[in-house]
Amino acid sequence: MQSSAGTAWVVFRRFAKYDSLTDELNAAMPELTPADIDEILKALAHPQRRQILVWLKTPAEAFPTHQHPFDAGVCAGKIHEKSGLSASTMSGHLAVLQRAGLVSTQKIGQWIYYSRNESLIALFKREMPDVF
Repeated sequence: MQSSAGTAWVVFRRFAKYDSLTDELNAAMPELTPADIDEILKALAHPQRRQILVWLKTPAEAFPTHQHPFDAGVCAGKIHEKSGLSASTMSGHLAVLQRAGLVSTQKIGQWIYYSRNESLIALFKREMPDVF
């Protein structure tokens, strides 16, 4: 039987090979400016915008009636339907998220599809420990 210390060493050795890759990726990632962080925090200040990000994290669960693949994201109309807010209010929330860089858009025909900008979200999460 292996002790917990022995198990931790095995896990450490298994993932140690990824340390250099992680360091390279972190070095290649740009830094967020204080203005970027402010813009993101403003976007996250409203509960409806946070809810939109939650929905977009797992779109298949949040939008089971969405008829298209989620490769392009979720249609703005579906987000509007789920929210129950007016179209203009929802459009404003989506615009704030887009300006902050938290969502990406793709226009297909007359429709606009939204998806989370996971790289910026990961960068923001990485920067936050420095704030607190």
